[in-house]
Amino acid sequence: MTQTLAPAASAPARKPRPTLSWRYRGEVAVRAFAAVVIGYAVAYASTAFLTLVLPLGRNDRVVTASLLCFFVWCGVAMYAFAARTPWRACWAPALWAIALYGIAALFPELGARP
Repeated sequence: MTQTLAPAASAPARKPRPTLSWRYRGEVAVRAFAAVVIGYAVAYASTAFLTLVLPLGRNDRVVTASLLCFFVWCGVAMYAFAARTPWRACWAPALWAIALYGIAALFPELGARP
């Protein structure tokens, strides 16, 4: 018993890919700026803040805060592309950076403790 196969149907024609608008490209550029530049500012501010508040010796505080800042930066980068709008992707992390660095700047004597 042999069966003959029906000829294969041709694949449907693909639709041409629409070109990306300049608005979309601008939004992606703003989100990339938020992820890189503002993310760096938040990581720097979190390092300064954690250096003050961690309950360790001075050397251990600095090393631990410096290592944790990479996780903070990655979190800000993920938030930048998950935020609802590009505007929110910029101002929310910027406020965190200002708050953390402001607290660290208000209490510089805590960084000098052993």
